[in-house]
Amino acid sequence: MPFGQIVIGPPGSGKTTYCHGLSHFFELIGRKTAVVNLDPANDTLPYECAVNIEELVKLEDVMSEHNLGPNGGLVYCMDYLEKNIDWLKAKLEPFKDHYLLFDFPGQVELFTLHNNAKNVITEMVRKWDYRLTAVHLVDAHLCSDPGKYVGALLLSLSTMLHLELPHINVLSKIDLIESYGQLAFNLDFYTDVQDLQYLQYHLSEDARSAKYRKLTKNLCEVVEDFGLVNFTTLNIQDKESVMDLVKLVDKSNGYVFSGIEGNISAYMKIAAGPTNWDYYRTAAVQEKYMKGDADLETNRGTPS
Repeated sequence: MPFGQIVIGPPGSGKTTYCHGLSHFFELIGRKTAVVNLDPANDTLPYECAVNIEELVKLEDVMSEHNLGPNGGLVYCMDYLEKNIDWLKAKLEPFKDHYLLFDFPGQVELFTLHNNAKNVITEMVRKWDYRLTAVHLVDAHLCSDPGKYVGALLLSLSTMLHLELPHINVLSKIDLIESYGQLAFNLDFYTDVQDLQYLQYHLSEDARSAKYRKLTKNLCEVVEDFGLVNFTTLNIQDKESVMDLVKLVDKSNGYVFSGIEGNISAYMKIAAGPTNWDYYRTAAVQEKYMKGDADLETNRGTPS
């Protein structure tokens, strides 16, 4: 029974870097891992690739032959992969005893609007009996802009509803979170996704965003009403940060209960952790990567 991760997220969110770093991390802890590149636009791979979609279809060839742009070409490539799903199954056959990392394209429409990528994933889960978790990476610096943060929330929610998989949203590059400016609130405001009405005050301070305040209010209510979206954090260069994320993924897809690690009881103790671990971990991440330690309540504006 193969286990693995569907690694998705907007362009520049760090998907390929994540697959590269995680494969090294798994090598250190003795977990056999295979990275599968399903991004036909990713022609520079830092990791050793077990399966590469470019053996089946190349984006450059598709764009040239069918006179398509990058977005249309990616949709075509995913359609082609769906129609040739047996090729992927045959390529994955030698890696049934490996933990699989699927590096998908960054075009968000593939995971919110189109069904081709979803159908490929559904085939793996329902017919091949793969145990997969979607790891959705979002660049942490988006938190510094309330409008972009709301956009990230909507994208995360839409992706969760579309894919229908165990799903973990990740604020990647957390070590660079304040590179675009200091955050308005403490980090747990952005990871827990609660009390979003406080964002309206900060949107009103920007003349460009103020006129969309009512729309933003309604969008935030949609996110809160679903109650599905929250985030964990990741610095791929920090082994402790990577391990925290691996624990979450292993519990979500059932890997922690599979016994593959050998001493399952010892591994479960590591993965379980204290019940209030998320609170202390978020506080530790803020202390490590963010300037100051302002009280969240005093930093929130007055909602209206």
